[in-house]
Amino acid sequence: MPYIVALSGGIASGKSTIANLFAQLGVPIIDADVIARQVVQIGTEAYKLIVKHFSQEILLPNNELDRSQLREIIFNNDHERLWLNNLLHPIIQEQTQIQIAQQTAAYVIWVVPLLVENNLHNFADRVLMVDTPEQLQLERLIQRDNIDKSLAQKMISSQISSKKRLTYADDIIVNNGDLTSLTAQVNKLHQQYLNNFNIKNG
Repeated sequence: MPYIVALSGGIASGKSTIANLFAQLGVPIIDADVIARQVVQIGTEAYKLIVKHFSQEILLPNNELDRSQLREIIFNNDHERLWLNNLLHPIIQEQTQIQIAQQTAAYVIWVVPLLVENNLHNFADRVLMVDTPEQLQLERLIQRDNIDKSLAQKMISSQISSKKRLTYADDIIVNNGDLTSLTAQVNKLHQQYLNNFNIKNG
């Protein structure tokens, strides 16, 4: 079993950029967001339940889920967001464990946006948090998802505060948009995690 490093942080904090830097060092990446998209593909059990719950209105012309419409609904309705989380969380977690068990590398980076909110930190050997200024987070989110400021703020405030999130961190990467700094931080942590794996496995 590889050493599991959970990478988390607020929405649009730069988790994907950091995961890519680890991937360039040959580290396997297990991404909960990627798995989340896989488990709701057309014909899956989760897909059928989502369509049944939200009706055919939630579909695009090609019958795939309309993710932007779904996002609009769940970030304006706590009850619907909770329903969707309760449906998808166990399925995503099961697939995650299968993928991690298949890895032969010394350690894996497990990207989990809602690590603390879904109480998943205990499944990791180590927690790596990304710390990003909220203003930068907001700007990135508006640009990335092509949404207005109001929805972006709702999406950020639906998660726990940065201050609380950082209390769960074993390691912190400061992401202020400087790629050179990010790369240096990742390279340093890479060596540390290889050492941690060796210590764990005696």
